[in-house]
Amino acid sequence: MQDQQAELEWRDGGVPVSVRFDDPYFSLDNGLAETRHVFVDGNDLPARFVDGFAIAELGFGTGLNFLTTWAAWRAAGVPGAFHFTSFEAYPMAPADMAAAHAAFPDLAPLALALVDSLGADGRATFENATLEVIGGDVRETLPGWQGQADAWFLDGFSPAKNPEMWGPDLMADVARHTRPQGTAATYTAAGFVRRGLEAAGFDVTRAPGFGRKRHMTRAVLR
Repeated sequence: MQDQQAELEWRDGGVPVSVRFDDPYFSLDNGLAETRHVFVDGNDLPARFVDGFAIAELGFGTGLNFLTTWAAWRAAGVPGAFHFTSFEAYPMAPADMAAAHAAFPDLAPLALALVDSLGADGRATFENATLEVIGGDVRETLPGWQGQADAWFLDGFSPAKNPEMWGPDLMADVARHTRPQGTAATYTAAGFVRRGLEAAGFDVTRAPGFGRKRHMTRAVLR
């Protein structure tokens, strides 16, 4: 991963906030519940889990989405392993990641394993999962990625504060790296994000959001 790391402030009893984007890394209400609602349920998981299931993500952040997915996989008792690829321009320092994980004691054993195992190359292998965090600007790194995802977690910072992470060209690249009938989910229901996904070849629906967010977006590749 690249050397440029996230710059953080800590607010509201331990929630990390990006200085660059002035946006929290997870919900101030309940980050774990939000991840389950938006990304796990939003992609119809764990019902779709099979050995070799591939998930890709825009924005690794604290690793909460990976940890939540890993916990769901283990709870479902699915044999084999899933593959998780995340694109992150500003990786978080391991000590900051560990501090952020303190908010989620239910994930503590998995969180400790993640921080201990994630190498400088952004790779880690676990009993039920393989992880790769690809550093750099996703607009440059995603086009050259050789993978295909069954499900996408679109979790960049707010489209209003980080519009480059949500542009139509990037959504087209997401579609090109999605397996037939693959899905995508995101917490935002911003119109230009929905239109970008539709133009890229997804059928897009608006669904109830989490907490104070009225709506979120779900998508299925045509």
